[in-house]
Amino acid sequence: MSDQFSLFGEGDDRLQMPPPPAVDHEARARAKLTRVLEQARAADRLPWDERNTRMWRTVFPQMAQWLPAEEAE
Repeated sequence: MSDQFSLFGEGDDRLQMPPPPAVDHEARARAKLTRVLEQARAADRLPWDERNTRMWRTVFPQMAQWLPAEEAE
């Protein structure tokens, strides 16, 4: 019965939380921002409704901060 709880708690014989996966924010931001720019440049007028336009006006500069300074501009 005492072995039943051996998976929980602290100690070398207990399961450890796996480390979170590494995320390349720079590459993901670059890919997304590139798609958004291409979509905007290809359109005759804003390709989004008012809500999404406001969202991109807020989110785009924030995502750009994950890029190197010369690329973010």
